[in-house]
Amino acid sequence: MSVEMCSKAFSQQQNLRIHLLTLTKEKPHGCLICCKTFSHRGNLNIHLRAHTKKKKPYACEMCSKAFSQQGDLKRHVLTHTKEKPYACEVCSKVFSQQRSLRSHLLTHTKEKPYTCEMCSKAFSVMGSLKTHLLTHTKEKPFACDICSKAFSQKGTLKTHLLTHMTEKPYACETCSKAFSVKGNLKTHLLTHTKEKPYACEMCSKAFSQKGGLKTHLLTHTKEKPYACKMCSKEFSQNGNLKTHLLTHTKLKPYALEMHFISKEI
Repeated sequence: MSVEMCSKAFSQQQNLRIHLLTLTKEKPHGCLICCKTFSHRGNLNIHLRAHTKKKKPYACEMCSKAFSQQGDLKRHVLTHTKEKPYACEVCSKVFSQQRSLRSHLLTHTKEKPYTCEMCSKAFSVMGSLKTHLLTHTKEKPFACDICSKAFSQKGTLKTHLLTHMTEKPYACETCSKAFSVKGNLKTHLLTHTKEKPYACEMCSKAFSQKGGLKTHLLTHTKEKPYACKMCSKEFSQNGNLKTHLLTHTKLKPYALEMHFISKEI
């Protein structure tokens, strides 16, 4: 095995041994429960807590949530203090976690290291790939306790739960229309400001909603992701597919109401 030398020096021999593992990619410390391997014994010890369900000694003083690692507690506390110490040097956007900053930087470099093995679509964030994989497996692991409707994403379930609540805490200051979700209020505000922040890079056409831009992009890529299971005809929009399906079911939901006026002779 050839090892790439880096000339890095250490004051202790043990630190050199640990560093060499990062070069050789060796992982000599194995978990006896699930066979997962690690290069450092310390990482193995941390991993074992997931199996042993060891006590979580680090508790948050604000909400009493407990953690097995002090680092996890520190990251959690930022959700209360709203501190965002990690800033992007390119666009100055700030983040509460360093890993969030790392993921964000990929949007500038255009790197997409996470590739789907089923369709070769690539993503800059591992979480986006995981979400995408559900479109292939059709899994919907997040179910609503009230109506049993299931969703592929946790965030979508959270948004759905608000439809069961009568509360609408987000009100528009212009027309007093209220919304249960803050995101819906933001989208609504664009109808007043006439802003269209989502612009197409190919033809500069702009849209007020991200979904509108996504649908528009299909006119350039000529993609038709919505296919009819009965005749294999493909469509670029889900709405067009639904309309097409009516030609198979013979349903005619849209009836024209005719009002006949009797003509006196």
